[in-house]
Amino acid sequence: MILVLSSLAQLLLPWWVLVPLCFAVAAWSQLSGGRAFLAGLLGAALSWWLPAAWLATHGAERLASRLVTLLPLGGNAWTLVLVSGVVAGLVGGLAALSGTWARQALRPASQATGITQ
Repeated sequence: MILVLSSLAQLLLPWWVLVPLCFAVAAWSQLSGGRAFLAGLLGAALSWWLPAAWLATHGAERLASRLVTLLPLGGNAWTLVLVSGVVAGLVGGLAALSGTWARQALRPASQATGITQ
């Protein structure tokens, strides 16, 4: 769900829309912390890797080659695609983990322990 929503949201909104989106999806879902982090990591990373790989192979390699000269990546445009996906994945994973922790922190104590009155 994070992959689809973040891919659609990034068409019209800035890149940082990943953060509130991953946070909200993880807070809404009932995933554990590790699974939420993994979902955010993969969803956000793939939402950057797929378009970046497509653009790198279909005409935007000149832009990538110019950008890669500014960064210490050894002049390889595919390294830029990899690094950008890893950064986006870490941002999405940490946002999703934060959403899960926020849901757990705001849940009443009786629901957390299963105690009924």
